[in-house]
Amino acid sequence: MFSDEVFFRYSLQSLFWLAIPTAVFLLFLSAPYGRHYRGRWGPALSPPLAWFLMESPTIWFTLILFSFGKNRFDLRAIALISPYILHYINRTIIYPIRLYLKTRGEDNKAKPGFPVSVAAMAFGFNLLNAYLQSRYVSEYADLDGDRFLWWRFIAGAAVFIVGAAVNISSDNTLMRLKEQGGGEYRIPRGGLFEWVSCPNYFGEIVEWLGWAFMTGSWAGFGFFVYTCANLVPRAKAHHKWYFEKFREDYPKHRRAVIPFVY
Repeated sequence: MFSDEVFFRYSLQSLFWLAIPTAVFLLFLSAPYGRHYRGRWGPALSPPLAWFLMESPTIWFTLILFSFGKNRFDLRAIALISPYILHYINRTIIYPIRLYLKTRGEDNKAKPGFPVSVAAMAFGFNLLNAYLQSRYVSEYADLDGDRFLWWRFIAGAAVFIVGAAVNISSDNTLMRLKEQGGGEYRIPRGGLFEWVSCPNYFGEIVEWLGWAFMTGSWAGFGFFVYTCANLVPRAKAHHKWYFEKFREDYPKHRRAVIPFVY
């Protein structure tokens, strides 16, 4: 008999399987948005609108599903889902608003768009992931039987907070540089930019590593694995782009995303 538990299990397996073609595809072809935008990918949205629409399931779908779980009134479950929600409030609402305010004075025809096809794929992934994370925390997490819950939560939350700080501060640096350059790209400097080309991606990877530890679940670990599959190849593409654009001016010692490693 088909049940939510069976659907959850197959959805979780799908998350892991999706990581493989995602990583392989992105190693050979950069997702066509931002600095890698290519117009031949069909109709495009403005980037702020695209970010808002494609990330939105992480808020509304997560909250809807959470309200049906057996743990929905448990303060431990609410505490556990909160970092996930807070991250996506920033990514879905605050970041697009800031992006819009920073770019509204630029020539719309000169600005790269965000392909509808890419936004639609991201929307689908966020539906899947919101289902998995929300249903695990609200329904399948054994909060009473997990004696290490709070220890794991505190340690994971510390990792999550460090990653979020790196992610947000790096985004701030990139936005400030773009504004100072009149919409043109410049070499970012300071903070972890001295060590890697994409500390914003590194910060997000660290965030979801902390989340995986907090939840102690295959759902959380699957999200971490998929985040790596998505962001590590994109960081490599960014790293290559920086070297090609700035050539001798770009710091040779920088790695792509993981300090001293890659």
